[in-house]
Parts: sequence; C-alpha cells; structure tokens
Amino acid sequence: MIKKIAYVLLAALVIIQFFRPARNISTAKSPNDISNKYAVPASVQEILNTSCNDCHSNNTVYPWYANIQPVAWWLADHVNEGKRELNFSEFITYSPKKAHHKLEEVIEQTKEGEMPLQSYTIIHQNAKLSDAQKLEIATWADGLRKEIALANNLQPEKK
Repeated sequence: MIKKIAYVLLAALVIIQFFRPARNISTAKSPNDISNKYAVPASVQEILNTSCNDCHSNNTVYPWYANIQPVAWWLADHVNEGKRELNFSEFITYSPKKAHHKLEEVIEQTKEGEMPLQSYTIIHQNAKLSDAQKLEIATWADGLRKEIALANNLQPEKK
C-alpha cells in the first residue's frame, strides 16, 4: 500500500512539472519605469536591482529552483502579489496621490525591516539591507514623495 502511494505521488510530481506559470521577464525597460520620470541615483538603482526588483518590477531574475513545481507556482504568486503592491516598472502610471502613498510605504517598510521579506533574504543574502542602505532608500523615497506632493499640490498627511 505504501509503495502504491509513493508511485502515485511520484507520478503526480512528474506530471505537475509540465504546468508552468508565466514568467515575469521583460525584454526592455518599461516606458512607465520610475526612472523615466524621476531621478533615481545610481546607488539607489543598485539597491532596487539587488533587493527590490525581483518582486516589484516587470523583470524577475529567477533562481534555479524556479523550474521546479510547485515552487514555481509559489514564486509566481509571490511576484504577482509584490507587483500588485508596488511596481517600479509601472510607477509612472500611478496617480500622484497613489505614488505619494506608495513612497510613504517604501519608507516605512524599509525602515522597519519589513522589506525585503525575510523569506527572500534567506536565499538572497546579498539583498539584505544595511542600515546605511535603508537610510539611503528612505531619504530618496522621502525626497521623491515631497517632489510629487509639491508638483501636484497634495496636502501633507496628518499623523
């Protein structure tokens, strides 16, 4: 009986390998990329590339284990959720109010160590942010948030 269950599980594992999710790979920089409208210093862009863009852009660099189901399904769901929350490749399409709010979330979640996710940094050790990098991202996002608020007459939020 145990042998039959093992064969069925093995067969199921082999069969699901043929059902792969779509990959989040863009061949070109999006015309709606944040850097096409706003200044993104090279050092900030490097941090975004290393620690943020796999889940928050239209281009994910996939690890080898992304070829194995059901891990690939989990990764696809994770990337899609990250892009729904914030997508730097589509940032220009956000309304000024939404862009302002997203940058506020970047500041908060970076400072509090919520981003990048611990589940991501376990595998991607180089994505962990130092205190200096957290400050750099927060300072950049705050400056950009203020620029957007000023350009669009957004009222400062009451805290």
